[in-house]
Amino acid sequence: MEEHKSNRRQLTGVVVSDKADKTIVVMVETLVKHPLYKKYIRRRKKFMAHDPQNDCGVGDTVSIIEHRPLSARKRWHLVKIMEKAV
Repeated sequence: MEEHKSNRRQLTGVVVSDKADKTIVVMVETLVKHPLYKKYIRRRKKFMAHDPQNDCGVGDTVSIIEHRPLSARKRWHLVKIMEKAV
């Protein structure tokens, strides 16, 4: 797949669910610095992404990109599987 320049957000996360057809749930973890205590806090958020070939499994590390709305909660699209789960 060719890489192309775009202003869409691209995130990396771990697949936590692949039960729905052509849909995966990806948990993205970010580190945020607390404004007062200066300690880093892990923030986790789940995104539903479109997986057209049902390639992903639970535990896979994937890259997703912003996309047009595909359903009520699905606004992301699978770009590539970076690492398969063992």
